[in-house]
Amino acid sequence: MNAFHHSGNAPTNATQAKERLYSQLSGSLGRMARAIGQTADLCAQLQTDLHAMRTFAGLDAAKLMTVAAQLNPEDADTSRAE
Repeated sequence: MNAFHHSGNAPTNATQAKERLYSQLSGSLGRMARAIGQTADLCAQLQTDLHAMRTFAGLDAAKLMTVAAQLNPEDADTSRAE
């Protein structure tokens, strides 16, 4: 009779363990979904920052070339003649 009693409790314990594990899995998947969302947001921000850096670098290069041409006008004239 004792053997039947244990077999009756075993599925209940197994069911509880399974439900606990599914609950843990659910929490883990929720955290992972939030982390993926944050990663997507950070990637979008990185793309914006990289575009701004490209724009800034282009403007900075144009300023540098203008200053260089003003400081070395003879170099600019000879390069145009070639």
